[in-house]
Amino acid sequence: MTIVCQSCSTKLQIDDDKAPAGPFTVRCPKCGSTVNSSVASPTFDQSALAVGGSPSTEHPRYEQPTAKVYQTAKVESSPQQLPGDDAIRSLLSILGKGGSDILTNASGRPTWNQRNALVCTSPQYRESIARKMSEHEYQVYIAEDTRQAVETMRANQMEVVLLEPQFDSAEQGAAFVTREINVLRPAQRRRLFFVLISPSLRTMDAHAAFLHNVNAVVNLQDLGELPRILDIALKEYNEMYRELNQALNLSPL
Repeated sequence: MTIVCQSCSTKLQIDDDKAPAGPFTVRCPKCGSTVNSSVASPTFDQSALAVGGSPSTEHPRYEQPTAKVYQTAKVESSPQQLPGDDAIRSLLSILGKGGSDILTNASGRPTWNQRNALVCTSPQYRESIARKMSEHEYQVYIAEDTRQAVETMRANQMEVVLLEPQFDSAEQGAAFVTREINVLRPAQRRRLFFVLISPSLRTMDAHAAFLHNVNAVVNLQDLGELPRILDIALKEYNEMYRELNQALNLSPL
């Protein structure tokens, strides 16, 4: 069996024949931390595949089968501030001065084509994450439980999935979300950016991301900078697949 150190992400190989029948602890040879065998990485393949049938295949237990779309409050401008004729003239002026520049963002993606992002976290982080991302060109879906998360990924093409280990812990939500992503075909997996929101791992730690089978890691303490962190990570990801996307006539994420 394999267990993962929660402090430094080192994978420890334990001989199944010598391992105790119940939970046990070992000391990590790299950082010296105590590792509990019953605390598995939420994104480790075997733990995700061993938790059984997905709640989305069972009889409906929730009123809303898919995640809700986060919507910010709309502020209506007063007609006196900008009359209709002035607004039209201003728009034509902008377009006449090279308006094509405002039609795409830094990644070359059309500004009206928002990325679909699924937020799978414990309740205390959902609102703040959704608000920040919705303000930065994302169509944000908030999953309140495992069923909503899985059904939303199956019903919609998600481009970014953010997962916290404590998401719907009663139903092992992190394991089911991870499994749903791990079973995607390679062509589908390349079109999804998987982010682990971690209380202990360092933000943008490429080694930790590799060990946890995710594209990027963001520490909980850095959530205030989440949009900027994602911009940097997605830019690097798109650059890595730039030639392949061009050959397949695919737009960047």
